[in-house]
Amino acid sequence: MLGICQFFGVQIFRFGSKKERHLKYFKPQGTKNTYCIMPYTKINAQVAPADVQAIKTAFALVQQKLPFLLTLTDAERKALRKVGPERLSFVENAAQVAANNPAILPPSFDAAGFQAAVGLFTVLTDINTVAAQLASQLDDTHMDVGVQALEGASDVYAYVQAAAKKTPGLKPVADQLGQLYQKAAATRRANTLIKAAQAKAKS
Repeated sequence: MLGICQFFGVQIFRFGSKKERHLKYFKPQGTKNTYCIMPYTKINAQVAPADVQAIKTAFALVQQKLPFLLTLTDAERKALRKVGPERLSFVENAAQVAANNPAILPPSFDAAGFQAAVGLFTVLTDINTVAAQLASQLDDTHMDVGVQALEGASDVYAYVQAAAKKTPGLKPVADQLGQLYQKAAATRRANTLIKAAQAKAKS
């Protein structure tokens, strides 16, 4: 099979490679492109409505306990000095030096405010590490399950396309699925361009 393998609109590799035999292909009606579904780790799980609500409540509790959380604009983030977990040791050591040698600090230096900021930075570093790990796992699982759902939808679309040739009543359904697919692809392309422009503006 000749062409380009695409995953959510992103070129991965050309057909004919060793990976090709592990993939499934589909060609949306009315399009010139043939797409492949990348392999995924099949997850068979469900989340009960009560559990979904409990999770949302837990997130709401986090926001309630951290009412001072900020939402920075891209310009504000770009203007700020980059401070990550790797700076924690430097900050904590500077705080210890300041606490042990208060006489070297000028009266204009807000020592109490500095110590409070260091304490909060330490706590938020710990919380952010946990939150980032959870966010990464959620994002990876969301993507993986999305591929699983997309593969099923693509199979259904292929079955409808095949059946529509013998059952005229299914042609509007096949057309509708094709239009929805093309609309989603156009939205992804637009979002990709927007993200690329935003990334360029940040650099």
